[in-house]
Amino acid sequence: MGQRVIVAMSGGVDSSVAAALLREQGYEVIGIGLRLPGMSAGDGRYRTCCGIAGMEDARRVAQLLDIPFYVLNYEDIFDRLVIEPFCQAYAAGRTPNPCIDCNARIKFGVLLDTALAWGADYLATGHYARVLEVPGVGAALWMARDRGQDQSYFLYALTRAQLAHALFPLGELSKKEVRETARRLGLPVAEKPASQDICFLLSGDYRPLVAERYPQSFSPGEIVDTAGRVLGRHAGTAAYTVGQRRRLGVAAGVPMYVLRLDPTRNRVIVGRREQAFCREMWVEELNWLANDNASAWQCLVRTRHRGIETPAEVHLDRQARIAHICFQRPHPISAPGQAAVFYDGEMVLGGGIITDYA
Repeated sequence: MGQRVIVAMSGGVDSSVAAALLREQGYEVIGIGLRLPGMSAGDGRYRTCCGIAGMEDARRVAQLLDIPFYVLNYEDIFDRLVIEPFCQAYAAGRTPNPCIDCNARIKFGVLLDTALAWGADYLATGHYARVLEVPGVGAALWMARDRGQDQSYFLYALTRAQLAHALFPLGELSKKEVRETARRLGLPVAEKPASQDICFLLSGDYRPLVAERYPQSFSPGEIVDTAGRVLGRHAGTAAYTVGQRRRLGVAAGVPMYVLRLDPTRNRVIVGRREQAFCREMWVEELNWLANDNASAWQCLVRTRHRGIETPAEVHLDRQARIAHICFQRPHPISAPGQAAVFYDGEMVLGGGIITDYA
């Protein structure tokens, strides 16, 4: 029997093919599903992409592959490490990315610890990314071969120790090839559509959940321009995100964009399109996977999952643990709370959480 690997299986085609490929490669594969908040909620408010139906699909795939499959109850820990920080961020005027927290804290945090305790050598997922050995770095995170499917942005917060135990079997494949593999193996999820929404929300709307936990963040207030002129009223700062243009409810004669959120004064600050660009950005809560000995360097920066990498110069204040990004050309503003990820070509250098821009 080969090395033991735990595969996080959601019931989707990606994680199913990941398990199948590792089985073909001779690994001892064990499938694990996660019971998360909302899987059995009776009121229909929340759901998960790996809910009850997903677990049944994962179990069917495991039976077909002749591998063990277990479901672990992560409801409480997922709420504490992902959902509650998500709600807190919106209440504080930030726009979080829960997938990043889930990968670093749940999948490659708690679940990886469980996998290692079970004697596994690796934890594998259906992410489109690659781990390659780089001289002087070790296990390094790289973009997927299929740039259109690349999910390295969501994985930048993994540590080097976590990457050393990570397998991404789909990193060299396109989505088309993954589905073709599923068909070749007769997997029942071959045509299953991909989930696009945040897994613990109904219809992708975060507002009911945040309002339930932090009702004060939906107190009505003023929408103002950068000069402080009142242009309208809002129904709560948590209902907006920096960069938003639609559904502002103001009549300014020209399209307006959310520039900043001020929960302390309960204000939403808006401006014209030309004001929705920046040349500088500040990033905190840094995680470095490579290049961590430098204090300034040129690299590519991505500030959203589907965004294009933008050339920039990064200056690192090690004492304050802040990265100062200077873009070579005006860059669309990004919401505080979102991630900025640094790349050297296709290799991930690290990243952090955006706190401000200018």
